[in-house]
Amino acid sequence: MPHSNALGIDFGTSNSAVGYMRDGVPQLTQMASGQTTLPTSFFFDFESRATLIGDPANKALLNGDEGRYMRALKRVLGTSLMHEKRQLLNERLTFVDIIARFLRELKSRAEVEAGQSFDTVVSGRPVVFHGADDPREQQAEDDLRQCYEAAGFKEVSFLAEPEAAAIADGGAAGLGLIVDIGGGTSDFTLFEQRENATPKVLVNHGVRIGGTDFDQAISFAQVMPLLGKGSSLKREFGSGTTDTPNAIFHDLSTWEKIPFLYTAQTRRMVADMAKLAAEPEKLSRLETVLTDELGHDIAFAVEAGKVAANKDTAAGISLGMIERGLSAPLTVNDMNVLLLKFTEQLFMGVQDTLRLAGLRPDQVDRVVYVGGSSLMRFVSEAMHAVLPHAEHSYTEVFTAVAKGLTLATER
Repeated sequence: MPHSNALGIDFGTSNSAVGYMRDGVPQLTQMASGQTTLPTSFFFDFESRATLIGDPANKALLNGDEGRYMRALKRVLGTSLMHEKRQLLNERLTFVDIIARFLRELKSRAEVEAGQSFDTVVSGRPVVFHGADDPREQQAEDDLRQCYEAAGFKEVSFLAEPEAAAIADGGAAGLGLIVDIGGGTSDFTLFEQRENATPKVLVNHGVRIGGTDFDQAISFAQVMPLLGKGSSLKREFGSGTTDTPNAIFHDLSTWEKIPFLYTAQTRRMVADMAKLAAEPEKLSRLETVLTDELGHDIAFAVEAGKVAANKDTAAGISLGMIERGLSAPLTVNDMNVLLLKFTEQLFMGVQDTLRLAGLRPDQVDRVVYVGGSSLMRFVSEAMHAVLPHAEHSYTEVFTAVAKGLTLATER
């Protein structure tokens, strides 16, 4: 039996995991798919009136079931959207309610597997939710605490996610750098690993960019022009033209903002633009996307195109859900250009981390990569450019944070 009533939970932007200690060894809970991670996604099924979580939610969306899909809700923490009630199925819910349901599901699965109840949690949190000096920082942590309490936890504590990964590392003695590139944030922890001892954290540093930002940049540049971004509208009165407004395309390419576009007001606005469009076929596609609620289908297609381009097997971004045969080009070179600003931010993030610790690059022995987006080629290229002499390790990319949080429950 486990020796603690505490869970370690890695609540992620894209995927989450939960673990508990058994006989001094961290056990990550197996999910229905046989994996130790669960997609952080929701589908409110209009027909069955059920709330689906994880893989069933993703499948319902891709199957074209009637309902409302949500993902990347971690990025809403600290904003006014968290506490606004909205009608979903037969209920008026806040994002606190929705996230609490997800956390309750993680809690329940761990309890069934472990054969005991848990009322304490050590939760991961990014080094920064929004920014070091952002007034929303404390509110974001308060929001997440409220979600855990609503999920049934009595005691909640937080640990920086890359710090948890350092606890899980267990590598050779020396100086290490955790590079944690998740769906919503990029975090860095410099730590000293000592023989048979808990690693000593020297400095934590973070920037608010992640995999969903990479997707947004690609979608905005490559997909949105096919839906009318950058095209012209005839003036309703008089001669001349004006550009289509960028705001709708920005929101449509941003994971957490997509659900808010499916309103009668937005559809009317796009229908009016379509009547004035210099390229009506593009605005017609945008109408289809809003009418059929295809925003998340596009986002998944962009994500798949990004992964393929990263592996040099680029086949573009398939948009057949909008129009038969429609696709957007995306090669690894395209992606490198589009993500250049993020390369520079990551480069600066590591340099700032070293500066805060008073260390030179050649003093770092190992770089440990954590988070699915750390597998992007441009990430490792940026890290090798700063730390060319360090060993680079990818052994527990998807599980290090959850494992470290679970180990931290016995501290």
